[in-house]
Amino acid sequence: MEAIAEALISEAAAKLKTVSERFGLEGEEQNEARELLAEALGRELLPGEAVTAAVRRRFQRLIGRRMTGEPLEFITGRVRFAGRELKIRPGMFIPRVTSEFLASQAVRRLRGRRLPAHVDVATGIGPVALTVALGVPHARVWGLDISQKAVNQAAANARRLGAENASFRRSDLFARLPDKLWGQVDVVTIHPPYVPSAMVADLPAEIRKFEPRHTLTDGSRDGFGLVRRVIDEGRGWIRPGGWLLIEIMPSESRRIRSLLKAGGYGDVRSTHGEYRETRVVTGRR
Repeated sequence: MEAIAEALISEAAAKLKTVSERFGLEGEEQNEARELLAEALGRELLPGEAVTAAVRRRFQRLIGRRMTGEPLEFITGRVRFAGRELKIRPGMFIPRVTSEFLASQAVRRLRGRRLPAHVDVATGIGPVALTVALGVPHARVWGLDISQKAVNQAAANARRLGAENASFRRSDLFARLPDKLWGQVDVVTIHPPYVPSAMVADLPAEIRKFEPRHTLTDGSRDGFGLVRRVIDEGRGWIRPGGWLLIEIMPSESRRIRSLLKAGGYGDVRSTHGEYRETRVVTGRR
């Protein structure tokens, strides 16, 4: 027996609302239900479309997964970033829309340079690195991450998007960058795992249960262990006049500015884009 798609979406959205309220993520239930029904169909919905019983069963299974708190991106296997679709799998860090500003700040600083080099640390599935690579085609872009699984997915996304100037490596910070880049990098970006170790348990279940712990915290008491290393180790890789850009919570921007100044960086500023949930703190070598 067929069912009208819109009725199924409304029914599912009502179920999802109870979950969204529990996770503090209200407002997207209707859109999520629509996207999951399209996933069950394998294509976009048509106006007034009726769906078969088999599709309805697939849809109900997907809604069931979402109601456990599993992120929509893991269920569909895709996430949008800066207008592009990236593939993602469970067990990876989901790119945040706030990081689009981080990428745009890197692009702005690279476009006017001759054969610039950009390094994105803790790159995950590559959203920032790929946005830069496609936005500055003459740049050499390197994405580094400690997770081989994430690096493999980033490389697959690069192939799919045709970002031939982007390379990805499993690396503990800068350890596996080519030696020829020493002192030659124009911009380093990082959206670090800045949650203090004791506060991970306070994160929404949707995040702490499904995203890898190492992408949320570096294990330090204040959440700045990795940031300190990037500031220190980055000095040798960044060319004079180059930039280090760090995405961080607004409440921590003053502390990061102090660390950058103490580390010998100049032109230290806290900037923000359309979304003010995070800041990008900038420092010049």
